[in-house]
Parts: sequence; C-alpha cells; structure tokens
Amino acid sequence: MKAKRILRDWLKVLALLLSEAVVLALVIFLLIYLDVKIPLAAMVTLAVVIAAFLIIIHIKVIPSFHWKRFSGHEGMLGLRGEVLQSLTPVGLVSVKGESWKAEAIGGNIETGMTIEVVGVEGLKLKVRLADA
Repeated sequence: MKAKRILRDWLKVLALLLSEAVVLALVIFLLIYLDVKIPLAAMVTLAVVIAAFLIIIHIKVIPSFHWKRFSGHEGMLGLRGEVLQSLTPVGLVSVKGESWKAEAIGGNIETGMTIEVVGVEGLKLKVRLADA
C-alpha cells in the first residue's frame, strides 16, 4: 500500500516536471525562432539550475499531497462548534464563527452544547454531541 502511494507521488512529480520541461522547450524554441543569440554554455547552465530548483521544490511539495483538506466538505469534518438553536433534530449551530443549519444525529441537542461535525449535506451540517 505504501509503495503504491510513493509511486503515485513520484508520478505526480514527474507529470509536473514534464509540463515544466515542455514550457522550457517552448521558450528555447521561441528564442531560437526569434534569432536571439544566447551562448550554448549559458543555456545549459541556466537549464541545469532551473531543473535543480524545480526538482527540489517538487520534492518538498510531496508531503502536501497527504495533508488534510481545509476547504470544502472535507475541511468541515471533525470541526467543533456550539448549538445556537436547539437541534430537534434540525436547528442552528456556530462553527468557526459562522452560523450553519444543522441536523443532529443520534438525538436532540440543546442550546449551548458543543457539537462535532460528522457530515455535510448541501448547506446543512450533520452533527453529533461532542465528546468531553
């Protein structure tokens, strides 16, 4: 399983590097087409420096492939909030300072109680009473 994940990460990096190599090739072609004279040694040196920089940056980016998402539905899951209007089973909650329509899972929840987001359905949160 871990080997597949590592292979998938390196394939993503390779795809990113290939797209940047294509852009670099187009720039070089454009310079040649416009008859811009740049010494070959300078072009090779610049290409090596840019390639090394891009490889280092992409290697540093690999861990971010596995970070928890902070936006959208996935970013809401697990967040805690407070009940503003009793959930019987639908009411109003505050999560990260924003008011949301919410539905209680597993029974009614009274005003002022702490909840945890367990799901999102459209613009309505599915919540349960948070563990102490």
